[in-house]
Amino acid sequence: MMKNISVLLSTLFVSLTGCAKDYNLAPPPNSELVTVTMKVPKGLVAENLQVIYRSTLCTFNDRSAFGEVYRRDEYQRTDIEPVRQGETDLYVAKLPINGGGACQWRLSNVTFGVTYDNPARFGESVTYGAGGGVVVIFDHNNSPRGGADVIVEADLAIKKDYYPWVKESFLGGYKKQINLAGEGDIYLMYQALQAREVYFEPVLHSDFLVKSEGTKVHKVGSFIKFTYPDGTTAADGRSKPDFQRLQIIRQNTESKLERNRLFLDLHSLPGQALQKTLRADGASEALQCFNATADFQACYERTYG
Repeated sequence: MMKNISVLLSTLFVSLTGCAKDYNLAPPPNSELVTVTMKVPKGLVAENLQVIYRSTLCTFNDRSAFGEVYRRDEYQRTDIEPVRQGETDLYVAKLPINGGGACQWRLSNVTFGVTYDNPARFGESVTYGAGGGVVVIFDHNNSPRGGADVIVEADLAIKKDYYPWVKESFLGGYKKQINLAGEGDIYLMYQALQAREVYFEPVLHSDFLVKSEGTKVHKVGSFIKFTYPDGTTAADGRSKPDFQRLQIIRQNTESKLERNRLFLDLHSLPGQALQKTLRADGASEALQCFNATADFQACYERTYG
């Protein structure tokens, strides 16, 4: 009899202290969803989403930087593979806001992004480095990668430019990595408390490769050397490429190609292309030259060369 009472008391104690609580996620079928959509360009692949749920019911002891013990929310991470939509370049994942279960889990944040599908095409032993990541926070807690840089009040649509960056490092052992150089840090950090749709479209400018060569010795004035797509170099103390410089190089190149295309149109279809070309930068001078000499290539080079 005493043995039975001891077992009963032990079972009751476990129940009261919460040690036997089920910590599993169990989203109800009618849970509201956050839909994450990625538009993935050729050469990249969508990474699995790292989803964090938190619970204010289930907590645990932690220590502050000063060694003080405090209670904090329990959390769980689950990884979700985005699903390709038919033969399109869209990949979608749906995240339940209500994680359910005995802990009443709630969606806290998600980390996702893109990476290169085949780093080896940039050279033997090349591995993927970093870049192309996004963090979206849905509550007032920091993510595993910190807090938000941008606060959005509604749904979130992100469209950003990226450039391939081959990075060679020598200190601490040789490494060669392919990265995605974009505006900001490795991860774009957002807080979107009300978002139910999150859209991410990385625009990859594959033809504009930037390279960097790390320093080989620790000494003052020894910096990483960057070689930009136009052949120019810089070693100015930066740890990553100058994004605005990359943008200007690309935009200038694309502008020149567009002008060239307009003049080719003029050469083959004078009637239609004339109106287009008259609106192009420098077109008036080039057309006067063309009318005087009838040498298309010479006029183009004289005007834009």
